[in-house]
Amino acid sequence: MSHDEKKYTYRIEWSEADQAHIAHCLEFPSLAAHGVTPENALKEIEFVVAESIRWLEEEQDVVPEPLGTRRYKGNISLRVPPDVHRRLAILSAEQGVSINQLVLSRLQAG
Repeated sequence: MSHDEKKYTYRIEWSEADQAHIAHCLEFPSLAAHGVTPENALKEIEFVVAESIRWLEEEQDVVPEPLGTRRYKGNISLRVPPDVHRRLAILSAEQGVSINQLVLSRLQAG
């Protein structure tokens, strides 16, 4: 199966220490590349990801699925300390919503 390096999730940041733009691929957290410009850093990390995919496929190893093509159920199980749970229950009761609605509104806000 062939994977397209363009479908992966990339982040580019400026590194003052390196005096370069550093690009990362979220699906391949151990990979990084740098460039003089953000565009150059992106081109470099896409090349590194493409080579990594090629190597993984040759080795018949698992290639990470791009975040953008994964299917999500929409369920998150979250464990919190009892005092946090109590505060959430009180806040949700004061607002007349479920704890789920309260937490979802907070997540969507920021």
